[in-house]
Amino acid sequence: MFMKSILFTGGGTAGHVIVNTALIPSFREKGYEINYIGSYEGIERELIGHMEGVDYHGISTGKLRRYMSKENVKDPFKVAKGIFQSLIIMKKKKPGVIFSKGGFVSVPVVIAAKLARVPVIIHESDFTPGLANKLSFPFADRILTTFPETTEHVPEKKAEYIGAVIRDELFEGDEKKGEEMTGFTDGKPVLLVMGGSSGSENINQAIRNNLQSLTQRYNIVHLTGKGHKSDSYSHEGYIQFEYVTDGLKDLLKLSDLIVSRAGSNAIFEFVALKKPMLLIPLSKQVSRGDQLLNAESFERQGFAHRLEEEQITDETFLQAVDRLHQEEETLKDSMNRYQVQKSKDRVIELLQQYEKRKG
Repeated sequence: MFMKSILFTGGGTAGHVIVNTALIPSFREKGYEINYIGSYEGIERELIGHMEGVDYHGISTGKLRRYMSKENVKDPFKVAKGIFQSLIIMKKKKPGVIFSKGGFVSVPVVIAAKLARVPVIIHESDFTPGLANKLSFPFADRILTTFPETTEHVPEKKAEYIGAVIRDELFEGDEKKGEEMTGFTDGKPVLLVMGGSSGSENINQAIRNNLQSLTQRYNIVHLTGKGHKSDSYSHEGYIQFEYVTDGLKDLLKLSDLIVSRAGSNAIFEFVALKKPMLLIPLSKQVSRGDQLLNAESFERQGFAHRLEEEQITDETFLQAVDRLHQEEETLKDSMNRYQVQKSKDRVIELLQQYEKRKG
């Protein structure tokens, strides 16, 4: 009799972890042994390490940079070490299937899985695949995509479009708890600002430079990112958090409008919750441009407004927020036409199918 066992991986940013947090509770309820391989100190350790019923394993990982750096010489050795560590974990835990959300930590895990003959299912959230997932594709058995267009960028025989996987807990937000967290009870519209787990200096500064004007019209919940909370900015109707995990669903329930980066997982969650959003995607100067494509797609479908990072000034930012508020109902009407697909059920079905092949 074999113990049902599944191994998750992914990390580096919250976007490479969130789908895993959506799936893990379902497998815990089904009696699976659950293991997670992540980096030693990445955000995945913080988000996953405390989850009940999950055995977390840290491994070595290289960054796999697209640009020239002295560190590139060391990275292959870090990846090789990570492969060896992953093989040891798999030999001990004997997972029947591996689910990878990408990020650099997933590469040695997926390669090790191929060596250990453990099937791998990869989930690609963005419009175009990231480097880590591209490197992992040859070792995968199935590649699931959030956007239908993404299937054109992955091996045809492995590709399957499933849509976005949304965390059930997000629909359980409590507005009263959100009010307790923020102290906002005066009835003004609530603007939730999210710059990603590492924060955005440009978004943070745009909010702070406009605090006087913004707080006359809105209450502001500002998720600044790690290390970016500042006591220098104190104003009635304005509250800061570096990052929120357990209470995020309550803040989302409380919020009327959202200013955010354009990571795929987050913006699909906003659509599912019918939250009008102003998207400020990472520019091509500091990214591969995936968030630009995500934001353009959502704007085209009428789900969001978009403001390019290079266009941000105090005036353009304030105008964009006000326009978002003015067109709130129009955006909601468009989002009402979006139906949350049974994506999560399909992922669970596939993982169970592959896991049953063990033994």
